[in-house]
Amino acid sequence: MGRTYIVEETVGQYLSNINLQGKAFVSGLLIGQCSSPKDYIILATRTPPKEEQNENLKRQQNAKLENLDEEWATEHANQVSRMLPGGLLVLGVFIITTLEMGNDFQNALRRLVFAVEKSINKRRLWNFTEEEISERVTLHICSSTKKIFCRTYDIHDPKSSAKPADWKYQNGLSTSWLSLECIVHINIHIPLSTTSVSYTLEKNTKNGLARWAKQIENGVYLINGQVKDEDSDLLEGQKKSRGNVQATSHTFDVKVLTQLLLNSDHRSTATVQICSGSINLKGAVKCRAYIHSNKPKVKDAVQAMKRDILNTVTDRCEMLFEDLLLNEIPEKKDSEKEFHILPHRVFVPIPGSTVMLCDYKFGDESAEEMRDHFIEMLDRMIQIEDLEIAEEINTACMSYSVNTEASLDNTDDEQPKQPIKATIILKIQQNIGVIAAVAVAVLAAGISFHYFSD
Repeated sequence: MGRTYIVEETVGQYLSNINLQGKAFVSGLLIGQCSSPKDYIILATRTPPKEEQNENLKRQQNAKLENLDEEWATEHANQVSRMLPGGLLVLGVFIITTLEMGNDFQNALRRLVFAVEKSINKRRLWNFTEEEISERVTLHICSSTKKIFCRTYDIHDPKSSAKPADWKYQNGLSTSWLSLECIVHINIHIPLSTTSVSYTLEKNTKNGLARWAKQIENGVYLINGQVKDEDSDLLEGQKKSRGNVQATSHTFDVKVLTQLLLNSDHRSTATVQICSGSINLKGAVKCRAYIHSNKPKVKDAVQAMKRDILNTVTDRCEMLFEDLLLNEIPEKKDSEKEFHILPHRVFVPIPGSTVMLCDYKFGDESAEEMRDHFIEMLDRMIQIEDLEIAEEINTACMSYSVNTEASLDNTDDEQPKQPIKATIILKIQQNIGVIAAVAVAVLAAGISFHYFSD
């Protein structure tokens, strides 16, 4: 028997309202949460067309599905994946066509769902467990006959064949979610070894973050101030009314305790390493995860929170490197220190839902630009007033120094009176986490990204 997908009714309305506008097909992503024995779909978003596709609509009318642009579709999936809080995943793809199609069509869908999962998985600091659902869904809708073809593939098996699945709509699914919130304080030091000079800065950083990720994975998680058995019911002790738990909009406060490896079970050793530089991340990030309220387990809630912590730090570092490449930052000189503000998190609600999605904002981006990016990626109307933004002022300094030694605890050093690069005063959001980048001396406020080269 195949899997069952419980789908928010508004997703069905969204899919039925998509106008092909003369195109042979429209593709997009399905977003939700895996559980046993059923999965939940709360959002669908079509892949935005390329500019040349808009200009060559006549060519698109005769396009074959085999010509589906996998690279463009997977890039959209990567962008959307960054916008998902813990607990939510890209669970598959959909395609709406003017006609029913045969085996060639199914092969195209199969290639797409595997390509999307492979691309997203490259960026993760975590791995799926053996117990987790490894099936991803493909949905084909014929706009002419309104027929729906729902199938799944095992993404862990490249040779897997399609399995039939049930696609069932349910009203009010988007309101049946529990949220978990956590503020995590981060102080990560990543040495850049001279033995790995062939690695890119991005690869070095990811390797360094992998060591920190183990601390997050092995941490102790307090839920509303208590340590709970991982196999226990998350809603245990909640009041019930007519057999249902009154917690559809309940928020759990989560705290993370990471272990210091200084007890008798761990032998402390020192390693001498010749480095070409170092990176420091320091500050606090606001994390958020969601889990469906149908018999949720503590271990599922903790897992969702862990993954949001890992994702949000990784994504922000990745976005900084992309920004540096786009803006062609010149090569660093000897003993140079630089200070960068990484993008900070902005939350926005899914209309009619208790679930919020997120995006990341650089300091020079306006609220209008943020709104437009949400609309482009999610194909939903977003109002500026829906953006969850609270402001505070932080100071960022970019300067050069011949001094190659400084204490990380020295946060009150006098700033250069005439730095080569001007001091930047930025308004940064409170409660959404800030990452900044600086070499040698690290600011106490916000999260700092520290790059230092000898």
